[in-house]
Amino acid sequence: MLNPLPPHVLRARRHPREADMRGDYFRDVTAIIHSTPFRRLKHKTQAFYAPQNDHVCTRMEHVLHVATIAATICRALGLDADLAQAIALAHDLGHAPFGHEGERVLHQRMADIGGFIHELHGLRVVDILAHDGTGLNLTYGVRDGIVSHCGERFEQRLAPESRQKVLDEVTDRGQAPNTYEGCVVRLADKIAYLGRDLEDAITAKFVTLAEVDPAVRQALGSSNGQIIGTLVADVVQESLGQDYVGFSDDKNELMLRLYAFNKERIYQHPRMERYRVFCKRMIDGVFDYLLALFTREGWDLAAYARGTIRLDAQFGEFLKSMRQVYEVDAVPTVRIVADYVAGMTDDFAIESIKQIIIPTPIDFG
Repeated sequence: MLNPLPPHVLRARRHPREADMRGDYFRDVTAIIHSTPFRRLKHKTQAFYAPQNDHVCTRMEHVLHVATIAATICRALGLDADLAQAIALAHDLGHAPFGHEGERVLHQRMADIGGFIHELHGLRVVDILAHDGTGLNLTYGVRDGIVSHCGERFEQRLAPESRQKVLDEVTDRGQAPNTYEGCVVRLADKIAYLGRDLEDAITAKFVTLAEVDPAVRQALGSSNGQIIGTLVADVVQESLGQDYVGFSDDKNELMLRLYAFNKERIYQHPRMERYRVFCKRMIDGVFDYLLALFTREGWDLAAYARGTIRLDAQFGEFLKSMRQVYEVDAVPTVRIVADYVAGMTDDFAIESIKQIIIPTPIDFG
């Protein structure tokens, strides 16, 4: 399998760097792992909010699963495992706190300027927001994989887009990656979360394993590990010697049945719906507070340091680190606030709303 774009295009960076012993894509792997946005993933929701339960999948665990699955498939198909691993590790850096519910709230708040799409915001994170406005300076191949990774579409087969994109002008989820490795990550994303979300739902007593279609259990497996093993082997077998990567007809049909079960019985479960209400209240509350704060104080950074709650000073420090970028690009206020809120972990968002609504006790000495 040969990617349609030449290697020098895929390895190009926004700012040229001298090569080193790691190689271009593994260098991106290390840059991603050492970044603050990556570290925050361990405190961000994947599907279930459970900060005190070490056995429930977090966003960081999810991207690690995707990375190992994608690298395995790429090695079997003779593709670049380092490129796939880098894309996979970075593919969800644009997620807001509280998973897709956080994204839905931010999308509503930013409707007038194009909304919030985590794939596109992920590119913004690695290009601009990381390292206080300097970004991670990743290769084109990795950046393209991030902005094109859409894990909610269940395509049976994928082939690379042959036209080079202007990545920061992408406005939707509709485009395929420019590499087979990026296509593999899109498949691996689904493989990683289908079985794991089911296991977590069983732990949470949303469903029982017996409720899953027996044909699905028999063909795909009854555990996350079995499901991953079955689908990885299927992708490899189906894709060898082809000009696409994808699932066989029978495994694709069974995977869609499992997803339909998860969607109806897990993602739309009444307990998940109640959880979404609380998440929306928290994100809206934090967003409203910071929007009013910035509207009032603007770029008077000293005013944030004098704020009544700790969040004021923390937001002021963020503005200080990003001021040059925001002023040069004339970034809208709603985008500035969304950048900050999207970067929050679940725990930090909860702590922030507590500061906003719960007064500090008066100290009587």
